[in-house]
Amino acid sequence: MSNELLFEIGTEEIPAGFLSKAVVDMEEIIHKSLTEKRIAYNGVRCLATPRRLVLHIADLAAKQDDQTIEKLGPAKKAAFDENGQPTKAALGFARGQGMEVSQLETITTEKGEYLGARKTIPGQQTAELLPGILKEFMLAIPFRKSMRWGSYDLRFARPIHWILAIYGGSVIPMKIEDIESSSTSCGHRFMSPSPFTVTGFEDYLSKTRENFVIADPEERKKIILEEARKAAMEVGGELFYTDDLLETISFIVEYPVIVRGGFDEAYLEIPKDVLTTTMISHQKYFPVVNTEGKLLPYFIAVSNTQPRDITVVAKGNERVLRARLADASFFFEEDKKVPLENRLESLKKVVFHTLLGTSHKKVMRFRKLAVKIASKVKPSVKKNVDRAALLAKADLESLMVGEFSELQGIMGREYALLAGEKPEIASAIYEHYLPVVAGGDLPQTDEGAIVGIADKIDTIVGFFAVGMPPTGTADPYALRRQALGVINIVLSKGYTLSLHFLIDESLASLKDVLKKPAEEIKNDVLEFFKGRLQNQLISQGYAYDTVDAVLSTDIDDFVQVIEKIKALQSFRQNPEFEPISIAFKRVDNILKDFGDGQVDVNLLVHEAEIKLFSSFDSIKTRVEKGIAEKDFHAALNKLAALRPPVDNFFDHVMVMDKDEKIRFNRLSLLAEISDLFHKIADFSKIVTAG
Repeated sequence: MSNELLFEIGTEEIPAGFLSKAVVDMEEIIHKSLTEKRIAYNGVRCLATPRRLVLHIADLAAKQDDQTIEKLGPAKKAAFDENGQPTKAALGFARGQGMEVSQLETITTEKGEYLGARKTIPGQQTAELLPGILKEFMLAIPFRKSMRWGSYDLRFARPIHWILAIYGGSVIPMKIEDIESSSTSCGHRFMSPSPFTVTGFEDYLSKTRENFVIADPEERKKIILEEARKAAMEVGGELFYTDDLLETISFIVEYPVIVRGGFDEAYLEIPKDVLTTTMISHQKYFPVVNTEGKLLPYFIAVSNTQPRDITVVAKGNERVLRARLADASFFFEEDKKVPLENRLESLKKVVFHTLLGTSHKKVMRFRKLAVKIASKVKPSVKKNVDRAALLAKADLESLMVGEFSELQGIMGREYALLAGEKPEIASAIYEHYLPVVAGGDLPQTDEGAIVGIADKIDTIVGFFAVGMPPTGTADPYALRRQALGVINIVLSKGYTLSLHFLIDESLASLKDVLKKPAEEIKNDVLEFFKGRLQNQLISQGYAYDTVDAVLSTDIDDFVQVIEKIKALQSFRQNPEFEPISIAFKRVDNILKDFGDGQVDVNLLVHEAEIKLFSSFDSIKTRVEKGIAEKDFHAALNKLAALRPPVDNFFDHVMVMDKDEKIRFNRLSLLAEISDLFHKIADFSKIVTAG
């Protein structure tokens, strides 16, 4: 198309871990930039390979949209005198806008009529703006790490070698340091390094392919998956892969070439997770499995070049993997010589954190907490929980975990089974680390869930206790993820478990390291959990003010909190919702700075307050019964019955009566009503029309 934009930044190899996020960020940055610049566009696409970042816009408007600016001047009644002649205010405003008074307009606002000026600013040509837009775009792409090179001040993920910039078939003249834009790109570093000229996006895709570059990461993924599956089928197997592995490999190569290799079947005696971790995490290979998911002695590697002899490349990959598997086999055999429980003593030499003591101390803390949790939510597994918590971190001192840290918990499970521990205990050792990523798998056993909650709570409270909570930009100990882990484990299991109890117990075991009063730390941790739960619920589609209303009164029992939010969200469909919310706000507003009081029925003198007390007294027990039985729908429906008497009370009763006793009694009545509402939610947080 005549208004097509093609922009490519050619670089040295950018790490694969940078690229998937860069593609997303590039789209967001250009959308925001073009919107702010008022340039219409259609068909944005961002691509990436290790050596290039590409922006393509199928149709980009030739000029900015015109901009109409409206500026208010003096009120109309102040702009003209009684004879209709412009005043100094009108003349001065017109002069300041470079206009005559006759060119000004009357603009009606909520506050009345004003004299105003409307100006239309013609949009600039897009071609004139693009050099600045593209430079800003390029420099705005965030990377985990960036670098400078040579004598340049420019920072980027890796040194830049070329810039291709074409708009409407013409080169966009721009210069970054000493690199000038052109219509030239480069092919594969080794198989076709020579530059070539392109005229547009389709030509670019065609010529990069001719020069051994598949620019589209989705196409690379498709090629890798199809060819790797074929290679696995040729040896009677199936490809074992994860989306993360596929994406990582697709960003390591520009021109994927499949290489199949094998290894000695003897290594299959090593636990499957050790083999897959070695292949996936360390070598970026795809394992091969049979139809039952059992590993076969093969792997699929992806090369970035087309070799003269594929067997030579395969043997090279086999040699590298063989060395890794030999190490793993040695570690496994050596580790089996030491029973898991015997490794506990060595944890006394492992520092968990300088301010929180050793890993052994941590184990003793969360072991004690785990047993208390089990007593509350699942007494029948208390003995298993105690044993699992004791052994939970023992594998940290194994040779295998020392070499492959990703296997913590996994090796603990394997070594526990070899030592004859119960399967439930072995599973709990692995599961207590779950979820390992946000949204990841949760523990399935009660033992794993309980030990996991205890471990995570100890970590969270511990770092808050020593004054190291996460900040807006840094969370080095993954406390946010661990808090969400606690929340989601409790919810998935449906445990009735008090957050106050968990924090209090943890603080008691940390009393020797507290950097400030325990109550302050507790409040900080409660707010931290509130923020995590609030963000999660809003992302799940619950209204912000519904969530805020409930969390402002309750963050103790996660299961109960969710039920309250569901009930309140449903109650919002009730015609009584808006009026009762407004009525409650009136109650809360008048109670500011009022403490507690007890209603004296003998001081209820007005008919409206007598009716309100009678209505409140008749529903109070039923509301509290609904709350106790977690039937929050019923409780809310009963509360709705208070709306008419509350409205009638405010319409006919002067709350702030000059008689101090009557005034105090009326405020006490409202306070009791407010307390009842607060047992479900703070309705003052609800956004209403009134």
